[in-house]
Amino acid sequence: MANHKSALKRIRSNEAKRLTNKYQHKTTRNAIKKLRELTDKKEAETMFPSIISMLDRLAKKNVIHANKAANLKSGLAKHVAAL
Repeated sequence: MANHKSALKRIRSNEAKRLTNKYQHKTTRNAIKKLRELTDKKEAETMFPSIISMLDRLAKKNVIHANKAANLKSGLAKHVAAL
């Protein structure tokens, strides 16, 4: 167990950040799944920018790698265009 006050605080803050990151990552993954299931092009086009924004935010915070975000965005753009 940690011996310093600052180490204890770091443990608490790391846990809080981990939970926040986990929630945001899971929310984004669920949104991507919903977008991939859509068959209506108009609905997909309205949902697409919000998902792109979510992915950019996760990449900016280093929750996911920047290249993974770019890869997902590219694949989703192709999917929406193909509808």
